[in-house]
Amino acid sequence: MDKLDFKKTDKPFYSGRTGRWDRVRVPQMTFLAIEGQGDPNGAAYAASIAALYPLAYAIKFSMKAEGRDFVVPPLEALWWADDMAAFVAGDRAHWRWKAMLRMPEAVTEDMLNAAYAKTLAKLVKAKDSVTDADHVEAVGLWRFEEGDCLQTLHSGSYADEAPVLAALHHEVMPGMGLTFAGDHHEIYLSDPRRVAPEKLKTILRQPVKPA
Repeated sequence: MDKLDFKKTDKPFYSGRTGRWDRVRVPQMTFLAIEGQGDPNGAAYAASIAALYPLAYAIKFSMKAEGRDFVVPPLEALWWADDMAAFVAGDRAHWRWKAMLRMPEAVTEDMLNAAYAKTLAKLVKAKDSVTDADHVEAVGLWRFEEGDCLQTLHSGSYADEAPVLAALHHEVMPGMGLTFAGDHHEIYLSDPRRVAPEKLKTILRQPVKPA
C-alpha cells in the first residue's frame, strides 16, 4: 500500500533554491490548524504544536485502517501582527500565528471529531503529557487556498530570515510590480530539536497580487 506523501506528490510546494524566489500558484489545501499569539519560543506555541500532532496521527491511523495511509507532513505556520511594525521590529509578544499540519482532502469534520475523542481519552490516562485538552479542542479543520505566491528555500537559523524577507519586501516584490496578498508563510522542513540552527531548511512563502 503506497502512502500519500505531499513532499513527493506536490514537490514544488516543499522545495526551492536558496537565493532565488520562485513564483508558484498554491491550490486549496486542507489543514489541521490552531491560532495563537506570542513568542514562538513560548509555552502557548509549544502547547499548540503539541496538540496538532496527536490529532494528525489519530486521523492517519484511522485512514490507514481503510487503506488510505499518508505521511504526516512538515509543520507549517502563518505569521502576522495586528500592528505589522511589531512584526518587523521583532516584538514577539505581539506576533500572531496559525500553526498547521496539512491533511488529505478526504479528511472530514467527522474524522476530526473521532480524533478528538481518541486524543482526549488518552490525555485522561496520561499523567505527564505536554498536551492539554483546551489546546486539543482549539484545533480545527481549515481549507485554505493561497493562490499566487513567491517562495524560496531558506538555509540557516530562523533569526537569519530577516534580511531575506527585507529583500523580498523592498526589492523583489516592488521590482515585479507585486504587493502583499496574505500572511507570511513558513514550512519547517527540518526538526530544530535534531538539526543545528545553521543547517535548518525552511520554505518561506509570501502570497502576492499586482500592486
